[in-house]
Amino acid sequence: MGHEGSYLWQLRQDVGSRLLLVPGAQVVVLDDDGQALFQRRVDTGRWEFPGGAAEPGQNFRGVACTELAEETGLIAPPTELVPFAALSDPQYHELHYPNGDRVHAFALCFLWRGTRGPTHAEESEVTEIAFHPLTEPPQPMSRSAARVLELYLEYVRTGDFQAS
Repeated sequence: MGHEGSYLWQLRQDVGSRLLLVPGAQVVVLDDDGQALFQRRVDTGRWEFPGGAAEPGQNFRGVACTELAEETGLIAPPTELVPFAALSDPQYHELHYPNGDRVHAFALCFLWRGTRGPTHAEESEVTEIAFHPLTEPPQPMSRSAARVLELYLEYVRTGDFQAS
């Protein structure tokens, strides 16, 4: 769908750029070689994991699947998504967009062991998509994506759900 016309976009018509609290999801997609899928944002030029804000009636898995499909073209069965972290710390997930909009996002982070199947960037939000080793993520990376990567690596190390 892209941002225009979304629930968040509709709210912005009423409240302008002031800070909004927004639930959402992010997805770390790993291919068979253990490389992660990253996408470069149109508005900031920074690399991130696929994800986004919830629409009315969605649950966290639904948000994750919808955003992954919209932004990359990959279709993940909801039952294959493994939650590994919750990211809500405003130090990492209070986002300031170039147009002045601000959100404090509360995201459930999922792992999906997908494939390198055909991907396509959602042109209004994503300029490019690429798989990279987790030890060599693309730069510049957003602060929130860097935090999600840290949380994922700690999850792998400990096996424990992470909350930040």
